[in-house]
Amino acid sequence: MTADGPIPDIDAFEERAAIIEYDGKLPRKKAEDLAAQAQGFRNAEHYWQWLADYVLTRRYH
Repeated sequence: MTADGPIPDIDAFEERAAIIEYDGKLPRKKAEDLAAQAQGFRNAEHYWQWLADYVLTRRYH
């Protein structure tokens, strides 16, 4: 999934971030950035902003 396509998979994002954090021994912020990038976003902030915008508008941006 990408920022330009279907709605991102929140469960996959959370699971991937947890795995990266635990297995990679990375800070949560870095793990979330990597999980967001795996779904086609720049970073976690971009991921969550996209979702917030979608909730408000119900449109892909």
